[in-house]
Amino acid sequence: MTNLKGGYKSLIVYWLATDIYDLTVIFCNRYIDKKSRTTDQMIQAARSGKQNIVEGSLEPSVESNIKLTGVARASYGELLEDYKDYLRQNGLLQWEKYDNRVLEIRRMRIIPNESNESNKPNLTYMSYLTNREIFANLMVTLCFKEGYLLDQLVRSQQEKFVKTGGFRENLFKKRTEYKKRFF
Repeated sequence: MTNLKGGYKSLIVYWLATDIYDLTVIFCNRYIDKKSRTTDQMIQAARSGKQNIVEGSLEPSVESNIKLTGVARASYGELLEDYKDYLRQNGLLQWEKYDNRVLEIRRMRIIPNESNESNKPNLTYMSYLTNREIFANLMVTLCFKEGYLLDQLVRSQQEKFVKTGGFRENLFKKRTEYKKRFF
C-alpha cells in the first residue's frame, strides 16, 4: 500500500516476509553448503522479496508500488521452488495442500515479531525447526501464504489505482487546478 511515511511496518506481508527471510537464513546455515550458489540465491530471494515490499511502500507512485509488489511476489515464487527442489532432491516428502500440518501453519496468525530488532526469529515457528523435512515444508507453506497475500495486495493496489489514478495523473490534476485558480 502506498504510504509516504513508509507504512510497510503495518503490513502483514511485511511481517511474514521478515519471518521468511530470518528462517531462510537459519535453514541455509543448517542444511545447505554455505559456499553454494543455492545458499546465496535463496537468501537473496528472501531478502529481495522483503526489501521490495519496503521500497514499494515508500513509493509515492501507486504504479511503482504495484510493480515492486510484483517483483516481491516473483522473489517468493523463486524461493518456493528452491524449497520444493530441496525436498525433492533429498528424497523428502512435500506435504500436500490439505495435509493437517499445512492447514495448521496456514491457520497461524501472522504477528509482528517484536524481537526482529535483535535478529531473533519469530517464536511462532520454533516447533517446526526440528528437522529438515518439517522445516522445508514450513517454508514451502509460508512461501505459498506470502504469495497469496501479495496477490491480494496487488489486487488492492490495482483497485486503488483505478479509483484514484496514478502519481503523474494526480500531479497533472493539481497543476491544472492551480493554473485555473491563479491564471
